[in-house]
Amino acid sequence: MDTMIMYEKGSRDPRFVTMRRGGTLKDTDHRLLAVWAAACAEHVLHVFERAHPGDERPSRAIEQARAWARGEITMTQARTAAFAAHDAAREVPGAAKEAARAAGHAAAVAHMADHELGAAAYAIRAVRIAADPNDRDDAGRTECRWQRAQLPVEICNLVLDDERLRNRKCWSLFDC
Repeated sequence: MDTMIMYEKGSRDPRFVTMRRGGTLKDTDHRLLAVWAAACAEHVLHVFERAHPGDERPSRAIEQARAWARGEITMTQARTAAFAAHDAAREVPGAAKEAARAAGHAAAVAHMADHELGAAAYAIRAVRIAADPNDRDDAGRTECRWQRAQLPVEICNLVLDDERLRNRKCWSLFDC
């Protein structure tokens, strides 16, 4: 049976809800999702920084995602950094916008673990937009494969299944 059918329509996938909130996600895996999402966003951060030098909101969001994973800040602090990165995204066009969105989603993993896929998808979009138009598909596939190579073994199957289930919603970016 498809995982998406196993839970009530409109509710969240219990694999991305922590155990203490009624789901099946272990806290350690939640932290790994945040660290992986931060790596995805950081890999394309230069795209934003080149277009908007001096704006540290996306890099701060990535730092806050990692700080949350280490237990150094609260979920609310990470979420505030996510909002700031998304504000930065609204101020720039193109690839820079997508890179800032990736950072915002990375920090938002602290609040909702399933934002991990947003960080990855927006990072791929940033790479695709920044690439030569003739190389966009290859650039996107290369980024997708790089992201998968960064996946910790503990969360690999979870993320790959999430990519499979939500690929269409994520512009089919995970066909790599």
